[in-house]
Amino acid sequence: MEILIAGLGLIGGSAAKALARAGYVCDGYDLPAVVRQARAAGAIRAGAESFATYDVVLIALPPDAAMRLLDTETFKEGAVVADFCGVKGALEACVYASPRAYRYVGCHPMAGREVSGFANSLATLFDGASMIVCENERTDASAVRLLEGLYAQMGFASMPHCTAAYHDRKIAYTSQLAHIVSNAYVKSAAADGFAGFTGGSFQDMTRIAGVDEEVWSRLYMLDLPAAAEELAMLIAHLQEYLSALQAKDEPRLKALLREGRLRKEHLDREKKID
Repeated sequence: MEILIAGLGLIGGSAAKALARAGYVCDGYDLPAVVRQARAAGAIRAGAESFATYDVVLIALPPDAAMRLLDTETFKEGAVVADFCGVKGALEACVYASPRAYRYVGCHPMAGREVSGFANSLATLFDGASMIVCENERTDASAVRLLEGLYAQMGFASMPHCTAAYHDRKIAYTSQLAHIVSNAYVKSAAADGFAGFTGGSFQDMTRIAGVDEEVWSRLYMLDLPAAAEELAMLIAHLQEYLSALQAKDEPRLKALLREGRLRKEHLDREKKID
């Protein structure tokens, strides 16, 4: 089975290393310097000159670049082509806008680090992680099974299936909103001179503040309705806390904090059941 990984940054590079660890030989597609780096590390065999000879293509590029590639590249007929983008609806719309000879499956690895690039990729990045697999009436079941086999060997522990719309709603909350909150949180002047005044809370809140604005602004735009809805809901909840503080309404503040605590306890029980 000939495998190509398009994009050899943190995610694509980790995919290449994880597959190499599992005994697969893959080729890579990226800038020449990145391809040389990946070859020197033993993550790939060679750089790809054409996509048309590969049985499986894993695309680990930003959404716009992934859509251009899906729309214009020539793939082997019947090839399994999966993208790892953080939005799925826009990718599906691109693929299904015209007939395709390849078998497309939208996927999203729920793993990452605060750093990027091949130099920061890890063969162990996906160990124990979740790989979301998006399906619809046009998804080829045999392509999904093939990918699930590869993902298991790459270290993924679970592979939840859902529609692209469901994925985008959930990710707007679990990932996109979290990055906005962290990014906005560090803008306070109180953050200056924080050394010596933090336990773990500040580190937890700021860990993902350093977003790449070029990448993340596009993710928000491509998942705009869901991202905007989640942000509006958060602002409404925060306004409740602010109103209680401004009114010096301690009973109301206690009630709000209790609501949040009970909600967190409920989510923790759900996680244990899963």
